Amino acid sequence: MKIAAALLGLGLSVSAAFAGDLPDLAGKEITIVTENAYPPLQFVDKSGAAVGWEYDAVAELAKRLNFTVKYENISWDAMIPAVSEGQFDMGMTGITIKDDRKEKVDFSDAYMRSESMMLVRGDEARFSDAATFAANTDLLVGAQAGTTPFYTAVYSVLDGDEANPRIKLFETFGASVEALKAGDVDTVLTDMTAGKGYVDASAGGLKMVGEPLGSEDFGFIFPKGSDLAASMNAGIAALKADGTFDALNKKWFLDYKAE
Repeated sequence: MKIAAALLGLGLSVSAAFAGDLPDLAGKEITIVTENAYPPLQFVDKSGAAVGWEYDAVAELAKRLNFTVKYENISWDAMIPAVSEGQFDMGMTGITIKDDRKEKVDFSDAYMRSESMMLVRGDEARFSDAATFAANTDLLVGAQAGTTPFYTAVYSVLDGDEANPRIKLFETFGASVEALKAGDVDTVLTDMTAGKGYVDASAGGLKMVGEPLGSEDFGFIFPKGSDLAASMNAGIAALKADGTFDALNKKWFLDYKAE
């Protein structure tokens, strides 16, 4: 499948492919912080359960590496500073690996690659790609400040002005999507993984348009100097090698339907 192929095209090392090669963390409790606002990676379903691709991946890592997990929640804008300060052992929320962030936190190896897309209402006909969106100065884009979609909107869609009034800021990605549904903005930029989750759950209310606006690699984050990164990298390589990630991609990106 095209989506699965895009997500799995990272070619990470498989030197730790077998469970016997993996580190043993001896039951250590690891506190992981997330936002629960980025389906299908992590979100709260209608039953109130926190679920998603990342939760399943971490559960598998915990089995292979022998650790236990305590989850905490925090807003996106506070996540990297909090992990950097050592308040949490690890962060996960589809965090793009970027050089400026590496100055504050350590990243795992990439566990997923996705492409940025324009999410729009299902009946949108005024524009069909980034160029036609940019040409119509009445159109607005919603984003979270400091995120990859925000910078993509600024530099790949609009004019490079981070204060451009056509960008409307929201506290969470989910809030920007709700604004899109309500007609308060006209597009939200998202990676293909999250966008597919919203489209599938929208019953025709949302769609993605245009060509990909660039790719991004996702990684877990750790305080600088954390020894957890090496262990997680070994686990990530093993889960890629033995087909676990293939199964999770199928479950969450192809088969999952929000109720």
